[in-house]
Amino acid sequence: MMASEAQLADVTVAGLLAPLQSAALEAGRAIMHHYETGCAVFDKKDLTPVTEADRNAEAIILAALADHAPNIPIVAEEEAAAGRIPTILGDRFFLIDPLDGTREFLLRNGDFTVNIALIENGVPIFGLVYAPARHLLFIGSSQGAEEIETCADHKSQQQRPIKVRVAPSEPIALCSRSHATAATEQFLQKNRIRHSVSVGSSLKFCMIARGEADIYPRFGPTMEWDTAAGDAVLRAAGGMTVTPDGLPLLYGQRADGTISGFANSDFIALGGGNWPAFTLLDY
Repeated sequence: MMASEAQLADVTVAGLLAPLQSAALEAGRAIMHHYETGCAVFDKKDLTPVTEADRNAEAIILAALADHAPNIPIVAEEEAAAGRIPTILGDRFFLIDPLDGTREFLLRNGDFTVNIALIENGVPIFGLVYAPARHLLFIGSSQGAEEIETCADHKSQQQRPIKVRVAPSEPIALCSRSHATAATEQFLQKNRIRHSVSVGSSLKFCMIARGEADIYPRFGPTMEWDTAAGDAVLRAAGGMTVTPDGLPLLYGQRADGTISGFANSDFIALGGGNWPAFTLLDY
Protein backbone atom coordinates (compact mmCIF):
# COMPACT_ATOMS: atom_id res chain seq x y z
CA MET A 1 0.00 0.00 0.00
CA MET A 2 1.33 3.43 -0.92
CA ALA A 3 1.75 6.02 1.80
CA SER A 4 -0.63 8.97 1.96
CA GLU A 5 0.52 12.55 1.29
CA ALA A 6 0.48 13.24 5.02
CA GLN A 7 2.69 10.22 5.61
CA LEU A 8 5.07 11.27 2.84
CA ALA A 9 5.72 14.55 4.61
CA ASP A 10 6.83 12.72 7.73
CA VAL A 11 9.24 10.02 6.50
CA THR A 12 11.70 9.61 9.38
CA VAL A 13 14.66 7.36 10.03
CA ALA A 14 12.79 5.85 12.96
CA GLY A 15 9.87 5.03 10.69
CA LEU A 16 12.14 3.50 8.06
CA LEU A 17 14.19 1.33 10.38
CA ALA A 18 11.84 -1.66 10.69
CA PRO A 19 10.82 -1.97 7.00
CA LEU A 20 14.36 -1.43 5.72
CA GLN A 21 15.83 -3.85 8.24
CA SER A 22 13.28 -6.38 7.05
CA ALA A 23 14.16 -5.65 3.41
CA ALA A 24 17.89 -6.06 4.08
CA LEU A 25 17.31 -9.42 5.75
CA GLU A 26 15.02 -10.55 2.93
CA ALA A 27 17.60 -9.47 0.36
CA GLY A 28 20.23 -11.44 2.29
CA ARG A 29 17.98 -14.48 2.28
CA ALA A 30 17.61 -14.24 -1.51
CA ILE A 31 21.36 -13.78 -1.99
CA MET A 32 22.17 -16.83 0.11
CA HIS A 33 19.71 -18.93 -1.90
CA HIS A 34 21.74 -18.13 -5.01
CA TYR A 35 24.99 -18.56 -3.10
CA GLU A 36 24.00 -22.09 -2.21
CA THR A 37 22.36 -23.14 -5.49
CA GLY A 38 24.26 -21.08 -8.07
CA CYS A 39 23.01 -18.37 -10.40
CA ALA A 40 23.56 -16.78 -13.78
CA VAL A 41 26.39 -14.26 -14.16
CA PHE A 42 26.45 -11.45 -16.71
CA ASP A 43 28.85 -8.66 -17.68
CA LYS A 44 27.75 -5.05 -17.38
CA LYS A 45 28.84 -2.37 -19.84
CA ASP A 46 31.92 -1.66 -17.73
CA LEU A 47 32.73 -5.41 -17.81
CA THR A 48 32.14 -5.86 -14.08
CA PRO A 49 30.05 -8.89 -13.13
CA VAL A 50 26.39 -8.82 -12.12
CA THR A 51 24.36 -11.82 -11.04
CA GLU A 52 20.76 -12.81 -10.56
CA ALA A 53 21.45 -12.43 -6.84
CA ASP A 54 22.28 -8.72 -7.34
CA ARG A 55 19.10 -8.17 -9.32
CA ASN A 56 16.80 -10.10 -7.00
CA ALA A 57 18.16 -8.33 -3.91
CA GLU A 58 17.80 -4.90 -5.51
CA ALA A 59 14.17 -5.64 -6.49
CA ILE A 60 13.36 -6.51 -2.86
CA ILE A 61 14.88 -3.28 -1.54
CA LEU A 62 13.29 -1.08 -4.21
CA ALA A 63 9.87 -2.56 -3.46
CA ALA A 64 10.25 -1.74 0.23
CA LEU A 65 11.30 1.83 -0.55
CA ALA A 66 8.38 2.25 -2.96
CA ASP A 67 6.03 1.36 -0.12
CA HIS A 68 7.64 3.31 2.71
CA ALA A 69 9.52 6.24 1.16
CA PRO A 70 8.16 6.75 -2.37
CA ASN A 71 8.99 10.48 -2.40
CA ILE A 72 12.72 10.06 -1.74
CA PRO A 73 14.93 9.57 -4.82
CA ILE A 74 16.91 6.34 -5.09
CA VAL A 75 20.28 5.73 -6.67
CA ALA A 76 20.71 1.95 -6.86
CA GLU A 77 23.68 0.24 -8.49
CA GLU A 78 21.89 -1.97 -10.99
CA GLU A 79 19.30 0.69 -11.81
CA ALA A 80 22.17 3.11 -12.45
CA ALA A 81 23.94 0.56 -14.64
CA ALA A 82 20.77 0.38 -16.74
CA GLY A 83 20.75 4.18 -17.11
CA ARG A 84 17.93 4.79 -14.62
CA ILE A 85 19.34 7.58 -12.43
CA PRO A 86 17.25 10.38 -10.83
CA THR A 87 17.78 13.71 -12.56
CA ILE A 88 17.09 15.61 -9.31
CA LEU A 89 18.28 14.29 -5.96
CA GLY A 90 17.20 17.08 -3.60
CA ASP A 91 18.40 17.17 0.00
CA ARG A 92 17.65 13.50 0.75
CA PHE A 93 18.21 10.39 -1.32
CA PHE A 94 19.00 6.72 -0.92
CA LEU A 95 22.14 4.94 -2.08
CA ILE A 96 21.67 1.20 -2.58
CA ASP A 97 24.15 -1.55 -3.34
CA PRO A 98 22.14 -4.78 -3.23
CA LEU A 99 25.22 -7.00 -3.33
CA ASP A 100 28.45 -5.23 -2.50
CA GLY A 101 31.32 -7.58 -3.24
CA THR A 102 29.93 -9.48 -6.21
CA ARG A 103 33.42 -10.83 -6.91
CA GLU A 104 33.64 -12.10 -3.33
CA PHE A 105 30.20 -13.69 -3.75
CA LEU A 106 31.43 -15.51 -6.86
CA LEU A 107 34.63 -16.56 -5.09
CA ARG A 108 32.47 -17.85 -2.22
CA ASN A 109 34.54 -16.30 0.56
CA GLY A 110 31.64 -14.69 2.46
CA ASP A 111 32.87 -11.10 2.18
CA PHE A 112 29.76 -9.55 0.62
CA THR A 113 27.03 -7.30 1.96
CA VAL A 114 23.67 -5.67 1.35
CA ASN A 115 24.03 -1.87 1.63
CA ILE A 116 21.20 0.62 2.22
CA ALA A 117 22.00 4.25 3.06
CA LEU A 118 20.04 7.47 3.44
CA ILE A 119 21.91 10.65 2.56
CA GLU A 120 20.92 14.09 3.83
CA ASN A 121 22.74 17.20 2.61
CA GLY A 122 25.66 15.06 1.51
CA VAL A 123 26.00 13.19 4.83
CA PRO A 124 25.12 9.49 5.36
CA ILE A 125 22.69 9.79 8.26
CA PHE A 126 21.41 6.21 8.26
CA GLY A 127 22.94 2.96 7.08
CA LEU A 128 22.17 -0.75 7.06
CA VAL A 129 24.88 -3.25 6.16
CA TYR A 130 23.93 -6.93 6.15
CA ALA A 131 26.57 -9.64 5.73
CA PRO A 132 24.31 -12.67 5.21
CA ALA A 133 27.09 -15.26 5.00
CA ARG A 134 28.35 -14.04 8.37
CA HIS A 135 24.86 -13.56 9.84
CA LEU A 136 25.69 -10.02 10.96
CA LEU A 137 23.57 -6.92 10.45
CA PHE A 138 25.02 -3.49 11.21
CA ILE A 139 22.89 -0.36 11.71
CA GLY A 140 24.04 3.23 12.06
CA SER A 141 21.90 6.28 12.83
CA SER A 142 21.76 9.32 15.09
CA GLN A 143 20.96 6.87 17.90
CA GLY A 144 24.36 5.21 17.55
CA ALA A 145 25.58 2.00 15.95
CA GLU A 146 24.64 -1.56 16.69
CA GLU A 147 25.38 -5.07 15.54
CA ILE A 148 22.65 -7.70 15.27
CA GLU A 149 23.27 -11.42 14.93
CA THR A 150 20.89 -13.33 12.70
CA CYS A 151 19.96 -16.99 12.70
CA ALA A 152 19.97 -19.55 9.88
CA ASP A 153 16.75 -18.22 8.34
CA HIS A 154 18.01 -14.60 8.52
CA LYS A 155 15.87 -13.36 11.36
CA SER A 156 17.22 -10.97 13.98
CA GLN A 157 18.48 -12.38 17.25
CA GLN A 158 20.90 -10.82 19.72
CA GLN A 159 21.96 -7.21 19.31
CA ARG A 160 24.54 -5.01 20.96
CA PRO A 161 25.82 -1.46 20.64
CA ILE A 162 29.19 -1.03 18.95
CA LYS A 163 31.74 1.75 18.86
CA VAL A 164 35.19 2.37 17.49
CA ARG A 165 38.23 1.82 19.67
CA VAL A 166 41.05 4.23 20.34
CA ALA A 167 43.73 3.20 17.89
CA PRO A 168 46.59 1.29 19.56
CA SER A 169 50.24 2.14 19.01
CA GLU A 170 50.26 -0.48 16.25
CA PRO A 171 46.99 0.14 14.38
CA ILE A 172 45.44 -2.48 12.14
CA ALA A 173 44.64 -1.39 8.59
CA LEU A 174 42.04 -2.96 6.36
CA CYS A 175 42.60 -3.17 2.61
CA SER A 176 40.44 -4.23 -0.30
CA ARG A 177 40.59 -7.96 -1.01
CA SER A 178 39.84 -7.69 -4.74
CA HIS A 179 41.08 -4.17 -5.51
CA ALA A 180 44.50 -3.89 -3.91
CA THR A 181 46.61 -1.05 -5.30
CA ALA A 182 50.24 -0.04 -5.12
CA ALA A 183 49.11 3.39 -3.91
CA THR A 184 47.48 1.85 -0.85
CA GLU A 185 50.60 -0.10 -0.03
CA GLN A 186 52.70 3.04 -0.42
CA PHE A 187 50.39 4.91 1.96
CA LEU A 188 50.78 2.21 4.61
CA GLN A 189 54.55 2.24 4.24
CA LYS A 190 54.86 6.04 4.37
CA ASN A 191 52.76 6.18 7.53
CA ARG A 192 54.48 3.22 9.18
CA ILE A 193 51.31 1.16 9.44
CA ARG A 194 52.73 -2.33 9.57
CA HIS A 195 49.69 -4.53 10.15
CA SER A 196 47.03 -4.96 7.48
CA VAL A 197 44.24 -7.42 6.66
CA SER A 198 42.50 -7.90 3.31
CA VAL A 199 38.70 -7.86 3.49
CA GLY A 200 36.01 -7.51 0.85
CA SER A 201 33.00 -5.19 0.58
CA SER A 202 31.73 -2.63 3.12
CA LEU A 203 32.61 -5.02 5.93
CA LYS A 204 35.80 -2.97 6.31
CA PHE A 205 33.82 0.02 7.63
CA CYS A 206 31.90 -2.24 10.01
CA MET A 207 35.01 -3.91 11.36
CA ILE A 208 36.38 -0.51 12.32
CA ALA A 209 32.99 0.45 13.77
CA ARG A 210 33.00 -2.61 16.04
CA GLY A 211 36.56 -1.92 17.26
CA GLU A 212 38.19 -4.77 15.38
CA ALA A 213 40.48 -2.58 13.25
CA ASP A 214 41.49 1.06 12.98
CA ILE A 215 41.96 2.45 9.48
CA TYR A 216 40.86 1.73 5.92
CA PRO A 217 42.75 3.74 3.29
CA ARG A 218 41.31 3.54 -0.21
CA PHE A 219 43.32 4.83 -3.13
CA GLY A 220 41.43 3.45 -6.07
CA PRO A 221 37.99 3.58 -7.71
CA THR A 222 34.84 3.14 -5.62
CA MET A 223 31.27 4.28 -6.07
CA GLU A 224 29.11 6.07 -3.55
CA TRP A 225 26.74 3.11 -3.19
CA ASP A 226 29.76 0.97 -2.25
CA THR A 227 30.61 3.09 0.78
CA ALA A 228 27.64 5.13 2.04
CA ALA A 229 25.96 2.51 4.26
CA GLY A 230 29.20 1.36 5.86
CA ASP A 231 30.28 4.97 6.28
CA ALA A 232 27.00 5.71 8.10
CA VAL A 233 27.63 2.80 10.49
CA LEU A 234 31.21 3.96 11.09
CA ARG A 235 30.20 7.57 11.80
CA ALA A 236 27.44 6.41 14.17
CA ALA A 237 30.04 4.34 16.03
CA GLY A 238 32.29 7.35 16.52
CA GLY A 239 34.55 7.10 13.46
CA MET A 240 34.82 9.19 10.31
CA THR A 241 35.62 8.88 6.62
CA VAL A 242 37.69 11.69 5.17
CA THR A 243 39.25 12.68 1.88
CA PRO A 244 43.07 12.78 1.70
CA ASP A 245 42.96 16.49 2.58
CA GLY A 246 41.11 15.71 5.82
CA LEU A 247 37.59 16.84 4.88
CA PRO A 248 34.56 14.60 5.51
CA LEU A 249 33.65 12.44 2.51
CA LEU A 250 30.38 13.75 1.05
CA TYR A 251 27.81 12.11 -1.18
CA GLY A 252 25.82 13.32 -4.17
CA GLN A 253 27.88 16.46 -4.56
CA ARG A 254 29.01 15.64 -8.08
CA ALA A 255 25.81 14.03 -9.30
CA ASP A 256 25.18 14.91 -12.95
CA GLY A 257 22.73 12.24 -14.06
CA THR A 258 25.48 9.80 -15.04
CA ILE A 259 27.18 6.95 -13.24
CA SER A 260 30.49 8.80 -13.21
CA GLY A 261 28.86 11.52 -11.08
CA PHE A 262 28.66 9.01 -8.21
CA ALA A 263 32.34 8.06 -8.19
CA ASN A 264 34.08 8.61 -4.86
CA SER A 265 37.34 10.43 -4.41
CA ASP A 266 40.14 8.59 -2.61
CA PHE A 267 39.37 8.37 1.11
CA ILE A 268 40.55 7.18 4.51
CA ALA A 269 38.10 5.61 6.99
CA LEU A 270 39.20 6.05 10.59
CA GLY A 271 38.37 4.71 14.03
CA GLY A 272 38.91 6.54 17.30
CA GLY A 273 41.87 8.44 18.70
CA ASN A 274 43.89 11.49 17.77
CA TRP A 275 45.28 10.52 14.41
CA PRO A 276 48.38 12.41 13.25
CA ALA A 277 48.48 14.17 9.91
CA PHE A 278 49.06 11.51 7.30
CA THR A 279 51.92 11.49 4.85
CA LEU A 280 50.10 11.39 1.54
CA LEU A 281 51.14 10.15 -1.85
CA ASP A 282 52.73 12.26 -4.52
CA TYR A 283 50.03 12.54 -7.13
